[in-house]
Amino acid sequence: MQTSALLQSKSGRENISQELRAVLHSIGTVKRMEKHMYLFHEGTESEQIFIIQSGLVQVSKLTADGKEMILRICKHQDIIGELTIFSDDSRYMLSAKAIDSGDVLVIQKDQLEKALMSNPHLTFEYLKWASSHMRKFQSKMRDLLLNGKKGALYSTIIRLSNSYGIPKEDGILIDLVLTNQELAKFCAATRESVNRMLVDLRKHDIIIMDKSGRIFIKDMAYLREQIGCEDCPIDICNIN
Repeated sequence: MQTSALLQSKSGRENISQELRAVLHSIGTVKRMEKHMYLFHEGTESEQIFIIQSGLVQVSKLTADGKEMILRICKHQDIIGELTIFSDDSRYMLSAKAIDSGDVLVIQKDQLEKALMSNPHLTFEYLKWASSHMRKFQSKMRDLLLNGKKGALYSTIIRLSNSYGIPKEDGILIDLVLTNQELAKFCAATRESVNRMLVDLRKHDIIIMDKSGRIFIKDMAYLREQIGCEDCPIDICNIN
């Protein structure tokens, strides 16, 4: 996992060409989303994809025992629902809920498929980009399965820093307020266990919390060492 090029993760998160982005915008319609509104539910028929114009969207999945696991926190220019293109009877694999009001560009899946089929170059680019998103999903599952709850929390903190981190002289400030319960949902852990792990990190001066609840990372090297960081590229090691 990388902790450099933080500005790159903010300005160039979706690694697609201007040509493909122009096609997406040309066939989309802007829609308002209110806080707590669902854009789609896991298991429902997939008919649309979405480009976030403003606001924040949480993408999550239900585990076998009915618990919610957060996989992404998406913002401006992030695309969601993208993995259902070119598949018969496609259904959303995840759920998407607005956690901050804003606007989204809604693109009908059949229109996008038609536009891509008329341009093989853009079709290839889109499929490469969708494959990159699947790699991100797989890497998050790897962190959870191989490193346990503690490794999943450390990995989540690193990913959050790559997506929402602000470099400071003595560390990185994650400019996103999440409750311990929300952090626990990233790790498939209980709030109590996350509380204990955060207390331990503060005790060893690895992180501190500001008054608003934002995490400030003082010792990134410690987090990376604890999870056996593999120096994943920045487009894989992020939370959006």
